[in-house]
Order: sequence, then C-alpha cells, then structure tokens
Amino acid sequence: MVRKAILPVAGLGTRFLPASKAIPKEMITVVDRPVIQYVVAEAVAAGIREIVLVNHAAKAAIENHFDVHYELEAELARKGKEALLRVLRDIVPPEVRVISVRQGRPLGLGHAVLCAREVIGDEPFAVMLPDVLVDAVPAGAAVEAENDLARMLARFAEGGHSQVMVEAVPRERVDQYGIVDLAGAEPAAGESTLMQGVVEKPSPEQAPSQLSVVGRYVLPPRLFALLAETAPGAGGEIQLTDAIAALMQEQPVAAYRMLGKTYDCGSKLGYLEATLAYGLRHPELGEGFRDLARQALAR
Repeated sequence: MVRKAILPVAGLGTRFLPASKAIPKEMITVVDRPVIQYVVAEAVAAGIREIVLVNHAAKAAIENHFDVHYELEAELARKGKEALLRVLRDIVPPEVRVISVRQGRPLGLGHAVLCAREVIGDEPFAVMLPDVLVDAVPAGAAVEAENDLARMLARFAEGGHSQVMVEAVPRERVDQYGIVDLAGAEPAAGESTLMQGVVEKPSPEQAPSQLSVVGRYVLPPRLFALLAETAPGAGGEIQLTDAIAALMQEQPVAAYRMLGKTYDCGSKLGYLEATLAYGLRHPELGEGFRDLARQALAR
C-alpha cells in the first residue's frame, strides 16, 4: 500500500507576488484554511499516513502550521473554547506524521522529489503539488465523488502501474500544459489508460489528446534512481517528467482521468475561482457568501 506522499513546498511562489513575498503561497487561505491544508486533507482521505514536506528555510510557517501549538491550545482549553480546540487538533489526525526535509537549492521539481528519497525509502509514494487543489466535487455536481487520489492508489495496487493524474482541457488551451499521449485512447473519468508519452505544450494541431497533467502522481521507488541519473533540462532544473519518461522505457505508466475538478491556486485567478467554489458550499459561511456574491453581481 502507498502510505507516503511528497509535497514539494520550497518554491518561491513568484506567480503570486506580492502576496507571497513574506507569506508562503501555500499558506494563503482559501476561505478559512491555507491551501496546503486542503492538500494534506486530500492525502489523508486517500489513506496516506506520512506527509513529507520538501521545504525551504524561509518557509517555516508551513511546518509550524502542522505542528502542535501548545500555548494556544492551552489557552483555548482554559477558556472553554472546545470547538476551536477541535479545529486546531483536526488539522492533522494523530495517526498522521508530517516530516520536513530541506531543498537547499531550487533545482526543479524532480530535485525536490529526490530530496525526500531517504525518508521514503524503498516504498512507492505519491507526489502532490501543493498549489493545485483537487476538488472532490465535480463541476456541476452537488455532492462529492470518490477521492481521486484514493482511486489512483487503488489502480496502482491493482496493476502495479505508476499513475499520473490528468484532466480534459479545451483544445485551444493545450499549448499551456503537458499533454499525455494515449495512442488515441480516451479513458472514462475515474479510469486509467497506459501512456505512450507526454508532450510539453503542443500546438492544438499537434496535441496527441486533450488530457493535461494535473499535479498528482503515484510512483515506484525506482524513480529515485532515475532522478539521480537525470541531467538538468530546461532552466538548469531536474524535471520530474524526464524521469517519468525514463521510467516508461522500463515499465508501464498509466494516465488516470480524474472525476473531480482542479483549481490552480498558484495563479491569482485560479485562487479566486477556488475561493468562490469552496466559499459557496462552506457549511457555516456558504449562505451568507452566496448573498454577498449576488449583491456584488447586481451592482
């Protein structure tokens, strides 16, 4: 079983400046909790029990968020604020460990994953990009679907094939993403199909599909050795996609088509879209937020 997940959080978050100058972009809130808390909750719901943060010295706030704040908890207990105390203690369930390692130099996503090698050991693992929210409520639906990461882990357990999460994008926007080549196959939502490759930002005419890589992966320990052998690519960075391409020369890798919806919270517009979606269905704030939205649109 896959029990560990790597969350690379050492990036500078330049797409979210100036907000991310002093605050890690992963700690910017969507409604009432930081973006990264949603990602950790997604992992926990899928059965992950060890979260490995690949962090930077300037972003200790992320580690602190998942640590115990004894003084604050003691003060809430003294004042009888049990509901708030439960909110704090529910950030990370007691059976889940959060471990932090450092990425000393910004050498790319592949390098960030490689920094977690000693903690992961000889086990399969998930990689979750922390600025991408994977919402379990599909577009237009009123209720949650099954956790997509959990379904990916199940596909990995069934066939032993690495999994790369993908979602459909409009044909005119394929040149903004990594697009998977499935040799013409079209998996249904919630299903996996073996990949032939990934094409980075193809033109609409040359794109092998309309399925883009999302930012969730389930990978075998063999990938670490391949990353260690991967030469720096674009921008002098070690690319995770290059190591996955090398892995595909040795064993099958499948594209899992997600059921839910993604929000790119590394971009300002994606963040606003996520705030709108999560705010409208918040159990305490949703009704009031919906009224505020209606009033704003009526002006």
